[in-house]
Amino acid sequence: MARFVPLLLIPLLLAASTFPGEYHVPLVYWLIAVSAGVLFAVGGRWPVAMSLVLSGLAVAMFVIPAWGPSELVPYLAALAVVEAVTRRGTRAAVLVGSVWAVAWPAGHWGGHTPSFWRGATFVEALAYVGLPVLLGLYLRGQRELTASLAARAAEAEVRARAEERTALARELHDLVAHHMASIVLRVKVARRVLGGTDPRVAEVLDDVGETASGALTDIRRLLAALRDPMVGAVPLLDATVARAEIEAAVARVRQGGFTVHGDIDARLDGVDAITRLTLLRLVQESLTNVMKHADRAHPVRVAVSRTDSGVTVSVRSGGGSVAAVPGHGVAGMRERTQMAGGSLEAGARDGMWVVHAVLPVAEAVVSR
Repeated sequence: MARFVPLLLIPLLLAASTFPGEYHVPLVYWLIAVSAGVLFAVGGRWPVAMSLVLSGLAVAMFVIPAWGPSELVPYLAALAVVEAVTRRGTRAAVLVGSVWAVAWPAGHWGGHTPSFWRGATFVEALAYVGLPVLLGLYLRGQRELTASLAARAAEAEVRARAEERTALARELHDLVAHHMASIVLRVKVARRVLGGTDPRVAEVLDDVGETASGALTDIRRLLAALRDPMVGAVPLLDATVARAEIEAAVARVRQGGFTVHGDIDARLDGVDAITRLTLLRLVQESLTNVMKHADRAHPVRVAVSRTDSGVTVSVRSGGGSVAAVPGHGVAGMRERTQMAGGSLEAGARDGMWVVHAVLPVAEAVVSR
C-alpha cells in the first residue's frame, strides 16, 4: 500500500501549484506526473527498469515549466534509485546511478531553470545524485547485516539445542541405561544361582529380565533420537533399506572417481534399528572423509560383516587421508559408536587410513 502513496500525493501537489488566472500546471505535466506515480505503484517487481523509466520521465518534467510543490514530482526517480540500489546491489547502483546522474543535469540544463552554470547547481547535482545511491547502499548493507545476524542467531540456537540434546543423552546413558543394564545382569545372575527353584519364581525373574531388557532397548532408541534428530526421518527399521543406503553411499564414492571394493554382509535382519542406524552413519561419515582427503589412485575397501556377537565395519583408504588430522567427524563417529555400546578405532595403519568399528547387537548389549 505504501507504493500507492506517491500516486495519491501527486494530484495534490499539482493542484497546490495551480492558481486560476495566474499559473496552471500544463496538461502534459499532469499526464507525465500521474504516469510516473502509476509506474512507481505497480513497478515494484522490476526496480531497475522502473528507475530507468522514471529517470527519463524526470527529464521531461524538469524541462516543462513548473513551480511550487509540483517541482517535487520528478524526484520520485530519486526514490526509485534508492529502491533499486537497496534491492539489487552494486551493479544496479552503477546503472541507475549513472542514468540518474545524466537525467538530472540534462533536465536542468535544457529546462526552465534560469541559470545553470553556477556553483550551486553542481552542489545540488552531487547531492541529488549521490545521496540516493549512498542511501540505497546503506539500506542494502543494513539488510544484509540483519540477515547475517538472523542466520547466526538461528545457527546458534540450533547448536545450543544440539548441545542440550547431547548433554541430556549423555546423562540418560550414564545414569538410567547403566542401572537398567545392571538390573538385567543381576536378574540373570539370580536366575542362574537359584537354578531349579520354584517355576513361579523363575517366571517372575524372566518377566523382570524381559521388561528391563525392553526398557533398555527403548532407552537406546531414545538416546539415538536425541543424538540424531533425523532418526525418525530415515526408515531404518527395515534391514533391506539399511543395506541399500550403505550401497548407495559406496556408489557415490565410485561416482567421485574412486575404486571401491565393497563386501557388504546382507545378514542385517537380526540387528536392531539403532545399531543399523549407527552402522549407516559410520559408513557414510567414513566415505565422506575418503572423498575429502583420500587419493583417488588408491583403492578403497569397505567391509561390513555380521558375527554372532554383532556387526563389524571396516573402511580402509590410502594416500591423502593418512595425513589428514582427525576432526569433528571422527569424534562424532567415536561418540556415536560408544552410545551404541560398541568400539571404534580410527587412524593411520600400514600406510593407510583405517576406520574399524564393532557394534554389538541388542542382546550383546543387554548381557553386559
